[in-house]
Amino acid sequence: MSFRSNLSQEVGQEVTNYFIDVLDTVIDYKEMMLAYDCAIKEVTTKFEILNSEYKIKYKRNPIKSIHSRLKSNASLMEKIHKRGINPNIESIEEHIDDIAGIRVICNYVDDIYKIADSLIRQSDVELLQKKDYISNPKENGYRSLHLIIRIPVFFSESTKYVKVEVQIRTIAMDFWASLEHQMRYKKPELDDEQMLVQQLKECAETIADTDNKMMQIRSTIENLSLDQTEEEQIIEKLKKLDISLL
Repeated sequence: MSFRSNLSQEVGQEVTNYFIDVLDTVIDYKEMMLAYDCAIKEVTTKFEILNSEYKIKYKRNPIKSIHSRLKSNASLMEKIHKRGINPNIESIEEHIDDIAGIRVICNYVDDIYKIADSLIRQSDVELLQKKDYISNPKENGYRSLHLIIRIPVFFSESTKYVKVEVQIRTIAMDFWASLEHQMRYKKPELDDEQMLVQQLKECAETIADTDNKMMQIRSTIENLSLDQTEEEQIIEKLKKLDISLL
């Protein structure tokens, strides 16, 4: 066999190996993202079940809404580059906690802690990190409860343990966070950024005060039901039978 033929075969094999490596990497990445997507579905279902349970037990839903997002490819690559993380699957899974994200909006502050405690008590939920920005707000006034959890995702031939970032906040906290995010997005165009930052911080204090007052009012109303007669209590229990499970 000629030198040219040998060289051609070697180059051809190198190209083949290169494309095999690329395909393997792409498949591994897609499988990783699938696991995170499935984890979002599982944790969302857990919150929906808890919400349904509370509706039957206490005749009210602690959760107003549930939102989820899977980090986009561009956003993930940007974070990998910014933090200097090795762009292989193992390194990404180890160092990045928010590829899968869920935001839970509650009606009252105490609902946030009840729902969070109910979640992390579940046997297949491992709490990796907890940051309470409600008891200890950020300097700019941001309030929310952040959890990093890990759950098992069961596939046909394997089980993968996946991290999910969970943020739980009230309706008012979420409204404030959306406005603050908009301000940061428009930051280069703002003429008086410091004034807006101060106004937002003042709004955060007002919102926190309002959240606490609303919670106290709700507690007062609920306590009135404790003084019901035995007949009234039976009627209240019968009413629960009429509550839709949907």
